[in-house]
Amino acid sequence: MTDIRDLLNKPEFPLSGRYDPDWVLENQMGPNALWLLEWLLADLPLSPGMRVLDLGCGKALTSIFMAKEFGVQVWAADLWISPGHNRKRAEAAGVGQSVFPLRAEAHALPFPDNFFDVVVSIDAYQYFGTDVLYLGYLLRFLRPGGLVGFASPGLTQSFTVVPKHLARCQSNGKPFWEDECWSFKTADWWYGHWRKNSNIDDIRVDTLEDGWRHWRDFEKVLEATGKSPFPSDAEALEKDRGEYIGFVRAVAKRTGGAGVNLYDPATAIHVGVDR
Repeated sequence: MTDIRDLLNKPEFPLSGRYDPDWVLENQMGPNALWLLEWLLADLPLSPGMRVLDLGCGKALTSIFMAKEFGVQVWAADLWISPGHNRKRAEAAGVGQSVFPLRAEAHALPFPDNFFDVVVSIDAYQYFGTDVLYLGYLLRFLRPGGLVGFASPGLTQSFTVVPKHLARCQSNGKPFWEDECWSFKTADWWYGHWRKNSNIDDIRVDTLEDGWRHWRDFEKVLEATGKSPFPSDAEALEKDRGEYIGFVRAVAKRTGGAGVNLYDPATAIHVGVDR
């Protein structure tokens, strides 16, 4: 177990190292979400009492982490994971009064306008946020002056043809690159994408130094413990060594209005569209 703890206890993520490795591994749903959250929050400060939306929270590890470490209230929204199970995890962690789990689809969020001080998304935003309309929709739920940010898998450089070492099957029979990976984008792509929205400023986008190594190390831990239901990607990440694969972080501040909710069928009433 010593080697596993060494791989999990990284000086870059000191707060994450306080958490029980078994708890982290049993509840993971992708690259280590606590590491990515801690990296994101280094550029997105939280204060006690803030209302935070954790969008695509999975099994609520990130929601629990924010409530415990920063004293914020967190709405833990996910489409796939039962709110009841997330509620039990929050209560077991001692933050049942601060974490509010719910089932929600990213395009149909059940919140009032201007409700949150902060919106974060870990390991998830790439699956819906590449839509040019999505950020404008999400900003509806963030108060003016509030912060929005995400950290997720991404690219260190773009390509049009998948590199052979990412498309080739690893020794376990699984290729790294699947169709869903086309949602991975570079930091420059995300910066240009968010700049199209006129209601945010102070946009900051970057990549995690040695992100590939952190991802590989987490995959190695999953291999050693048998905690993942999916074949490991450690072999492909080792071959890539950050040439293409890494993590992207983006943060911005809402400055103005959020515009019309184009995802809501009720919008037709307000803009004169025939129903």
